[in-house]
Amino acid sequence: MPPKMASVRFTVTPTKIDDLGTISDTSPDLSSSSRVRFSSRESVRDASRSEAYSESSLATTAVDPTSERTTNPMDSGEDIDRRKNSTLYQNHSEEGEDSYDRNLALFEEEMDTRPKVSSLLNRLANYTNLPQGAREHEEESEGKKKQTKAPRMGTIMGVYLPCLQNIFGVILFLRLPWVVGTAGILHAFCIVFACCCCTMLTAISMSAIATNGVVPAGGSYFMISRALGPEFGGAVGLCFYLGTTFATAMYILGAIEIFLVYIAPQAVIFQSEGGVENSAAMLNNMRVYGTGFLLLMSIIVFVGVRYVNKLASLFLTCVILSILAIYAGALKSAFAPPDFPVCLLGNRTLSRLEFSTCAKIVQTENTTSPSELWDRFCHPPGFLNGTCDEYFAHNNVTEVEGIPGLSSGIISENLWSNYLQKGEIIEKGSLSSSDAVGSPSSIYVLADITTSFTLLVGIFFPSVTGIMAGSNRSGDLKDAQKSIPIGTILAILTTSLVYLSNVILFGACIDGVVLRDKFGDAVKGTLVVGALSWPSPWVIVIGSFFSTCGAGLQSLTGAPRLLQAIAKDGIIPFLRVFGHGKSNGEPTWALLLTAVIAELGILIASLDLVAPILSMFFLMCYLFVNLACGLQTLLRSPNWRPRFQYYHWTLSFLGMALCLALMFISSWYYALISMVIAGMIYKYIEYHGAEKEWGDGIRGLSLSAARFALLRLEEGPPHTKNWRPQLLVLVKLDSDLHVSQPRLLSFASQLKAGKGLTIVGSVLLGDYLENYAEALAAEQALKLLMEQERVKGFCQVVVAQKKKEGLSHLIQSCGLGGMRHNTVIMGWPSGWRQSDDSRAWKTFITTVRICTAGRQALLVAKNISLFPGARETLAEGHIDVWWVVHDGGMLMLLPFLLKQHKAWRKCKMRIFTVAQMEDNSIQMKKDLATFLYHLRIHADVEVVEMHDSDISAYTYERTLMMEQRSQMLRQMRLSKADREREAQLVKDRNSMLRLTSVGSDDDEETDAVAARVHMTWTKDKHQAVRVAQSKHMPSFQDLLSMRPDQSNVRRMHTAVKLNEVIVNKSHDAKLVLLNMPGPPRNPQGDENYMEFLEVLTEGLERVLLVRGGGTEVITIYS
Repeated sequence: MPPKMASVRFTVTPTKIDDLGTISDTSPDLSSSSRVRFSSRESVRDASRSEAYSESSLATTAVDPTSERTTNPMDSGEDIDRRKNSTLYQNHSEEGEDSYDRNLALFEEEMDTRPKVSSLLNRLANYTNLPQGAREHEEESEGKKKQTKAPRMGTIMGVYLPCLQNIFGVILFLRLPWVVGTAGILHAFCIVFACCCCTMLTAISMSAIATNGVVPAGGSYFMISRALGPEFGGAVGLCFYLGTTFATAMYILGAIEIFLVYIAPQAVIFQSEGGVENSAAMLNNMRVYGTGFLLLMSIIVFVGVRYVNKLASLFLTCVILSILAIYAGALKSAFAPPDFPVCLLGNRTLSRLEFSTCAKIVQTENTTSPSELWDRFCHPPGFLNGTCDEYFAHNNVTEVEGIPGLSSGIISENLWSNYLQKGEIIEKGSLSSSDAVGSPSSIYVLADITTSFTLLVGIFFPSVTGIMAGSNRSGDLKDAQKSIPIGTILAILTTSLVYLSNVILFGACIDGVVLRDKFGDAVKGTLVVGALSWPSPWVIVIGSFFSTCGAGLQSLTGAPRLLQAIAKDGIIPFLRVFGHGKSNGEPTWALLLTAVIAELGILIASLDLVAPILSMFFLMCYLFVNLACGLQTLLRSPNWRPRFQYYHWTLSFLGMALCLALMFISSWYYALISMVIAGMIYKYIEYHGAEKEWGDGIRGLSLSAARFALLRLEEGPPHTKNWRPQLLVLVKLDSDLHVSQPRLLSFASQLKAGKGLTIVGSVLLGDYLENYAEALAAEQALKLLMEQERVKGFCQVVVAQKKKEGLSHLIQSCGLGGMRHNTVIMGWPSGWRQSDDSRAWKTFITTVRICTAGRQALLVAKNISLFPGARETLAEGHIDVWWVVHDGGMLMLLPFLLKQHKAWRKCKMRIFTVAQMEDNSIQMKKDLATFLYHLRIHADVEVVEMHDSDISAYTYERTLMMEQRSQMLRQMRLSKADREREAQLVKDRNSMLRLTSVGSDDDEETDAVAARVHMTWTKDKHQAVRVAQSKHMPSFQDLLSMRPDQSNVRRMHTAVKLNEVIVNKSHDAKLVLLNMPGPPRNPQGDENYMEFLEVLTEGLERVLLVRGGGTEVITIYS
């Protein structure tokens, strides 16, 4: 019986219980402050009886000694900083529990990466959804640490009331009556209904996303980025941040408007004759006070969010009391309407801020004297016989009730719209008046802006935003999966009911001229909603002021945290500084930026101009929430399992269409600007941002689209018109995993210009099981170089015993389906003549043969180090094409593609073709020019005549030297092999012969293939082989007397003649492209083939040898 082997158990124990962090939003990890304890199974079992460590021990799956953190088998690749300090790995072990099970001994070695199911379920059961809020500054300064409490907030306190507080705001009190009076009840009802439908559909989509997992800090940004990817998430997240920041400005401007117009009009700094609310002076007052308010709010948020949270309940109480006061006043108006008379001249509304008595003359005892109105319209003032305004003289002054009450029937007058131009007088349509025009006067109530249906949509929409408040608090909820959908939808139904009912109540209780009077000038500067409310207008004024301040504080608190969440994700490099803050996590720098941007909104100084801006940003955010839900539903991702079941992709796309329609209805130019901003952020993140893998829907959509496209490509080969080089770039890695010829990637990038497929491949020698890690490192090195050279594509590293086998595997198997490479790029094996190792050029020729067999086009770049880099630009010059034989038109297409890149753009194209004695060179030139014309390629054409000539002595001598060199090298290689054989025989006479090392490609160097497989050498056998080889081994005297082969002489003659012509014509060309001859059918002439190519390209700076794949790649037809 074998001895019992003690297994080792790894137990990670926290230094103290405080080191256990709270749960984050993503995959778990261990605290970096944990210490590792190693013990045998028996010792751990004994220790478990004596120590109560089960509540504090952490059973882990694998410990990384460098980073001191665990590897989770369910790790989804989320951000590392989000994973730190997780308690998901807490394991409350029972006494005597083993880390390994005897029945699972087969998997014992994999337990570090593949834990038992029971362990995994135990860890998941111990997962708790703890709050993600930052610690307060005061607690940090006092050195206190709060004990983490389980979340206890329910649907009402955690979602419903926060949503109500965020949705109800300044628009309800300051602009909704004006919207009703201007648009009429019917149009206003449509505006409110459309906006509420938009938020309801968005809430349904948001509920599905929010119940598909934990939503941490960041709210909508987190949902969109994890559903649509970092590019969309970053773009929409920043837009949502800007919307929240401008909402701060809007709430502050609303609070200042309430303060200066309705609470303390005497507090204005800048005065104006024409009424402060309608003048430029009012805008300056708004800027001054708004900046002061913003500074005060920023200080409050900076000092501590606890004060904002403490005031939240007060602000919410103000909102609820104000709304109840509106309903109470509306009901009371049915039997006892409030007394708010409105003075009309004819049917024109007069401002009661300018006078007190609504009459032309005043009767006092038995005297008649002119009134204040008379003095305003007649000259000289104070005289009844003065000259009066024509309209004043022909119309009477009347007084009507501004709030006739619910039972008055005024609703019939307010049904229809009454859009006005800026400066137009507000009139009561049911009253008749004289046709006299009269002179303009500041005593009339005028429209301050030009109104339209689209403008009112943009102004009203911010009043329905704020639906994300519940999802942002998911960590504080007892049951987030249940509370978020119910609370959010219930809040939207409540606010929608309030808005829609108020539209009808305002139209049924208040006269149209008062509704259209934005600042309440006709009712002595009283807030219109306040005039309707009960028991006093001050309930609405004070309540709306405090609620508006509270909403501004909430926005100023939330916006910096949203920016901090984006910055911490690291997807936008220039925002990383805003991820830092105070020691307790408060986003100080983000708060500073938020205050600066909010100040820009305050400088606009008009609530009606700021509201459409933030409408765009919120609508874009809601649009992408709907898109995310619809996309995930259609893709049917396995991870898409929301607990909220009442959603459908049609509702999501309907909400998306409604958001898009509202964007362009409210302001088409704002919509375009916001889309351009989002698009610029998207492209910035795509090109410069950090790469993130969040399992987003866009990636799933890409996979589905790729699958569909690949299946379509399988239907048949591409048409000649659609042919473009799909590249496989073969590069060589040195021992440090550096690419020996990086300019190959630059050239590939210039050739592709970001279009089509590019695969960068390389071969590592060795065994895959042993070199797996090295292969991964090589892939990372290739990806880094591709990023530096701006090559858009993929990389693949193959591990093989022999290099030529690895290259063969790459050429055969790269790509997928119809998306495969059709062109191979490789570098010329420089220094092959000087090297005594023949494997380099033999591998090169083998690769050429493989490409030919696979009908792959081949591009061989010679002197690749002289080619321009990714950021270089060549001066003016020529790209010369030497078209010797036709192989599908590659020679024509490649220069055209290169000239699309800025590096080659200044070069002109020249095409040379070779004419023999029997050819008509003049006709050839005309035909070639016509062919290029039909190809739409601009190039100079020249036909070079090559006359028959005798073979020169130089050619003969060059061929002889080539063959002598080949024989000498072969003799040297055989001698070397013979010496190795003898050394091996001396070392071990009985061992199996291994002459070549693993990875050698030198299979052709000896005929003793069978002997190398299994042979025992003896002295007699060894001597016999040496004698047989010596018969075929030429001596030095034989080398001097040998005569060159005539076929080699002819080939050398062609190479020499062509080289002379090419050097003569193209010695100053920036690039020379010429046909690459095929390798010989007889492998014995491979070395001569390399010499022929060397002679053909001598004296040229940059050469690209082109070998077509046997198919036409260019056509003259459209």
